Amino acid sequence: MTKLFLMMGMVGVAGLLLGGCACCEVEEEEGHSMSALGKVRHVVMFKFKDGTTKEQIAACERDFAGLKGKIPFIVDFEFGTNNSPEPHSKGYTHCFLVTFNTEKDRDAYLPHPAHKDFVKAHGPIIGEVHVLDYVARAK
Repeated sequence: MTKLFLMMGMVGVAGLLLGGCACCEVEEEEGHSMSALGKVRHVVMFKFKDGTTKEQIAACERDFAGLKGKIPFIVDFEFGTNNSPEPHSKGYTHCFLVTFNTEKDRDAYLPHPAHKDFVKAHGPIIGEVHVLDYVARAK
């Protein structure tokens, strides 16, 4: 049993020396990993114009997700559609969360040619956009 604890301790130290791993990620506060804190979150919500087709929306989703492969400043990306039972969506159906390491990276993303191309291509089907940026923090 002592050998097992020593081996586990050595694996833990090795993981820390090698930069850690997902299985050893330290939680700073419940639900918030240290690696997530301090990141810049760029929240974008879309309300599509009446008459926008499912195909147009699918292309918009695909192209927005594709920005992660075109813009090196994006460190994470996710999106989803509204499923809240509360009646407060105000017609917004899609929420995109783009994560950057720093505000400087976010600022470089905004005028990036790939971002501008996305806006130009899909702007005509978007009725309204709501954007909110914040730095991730715990309590």
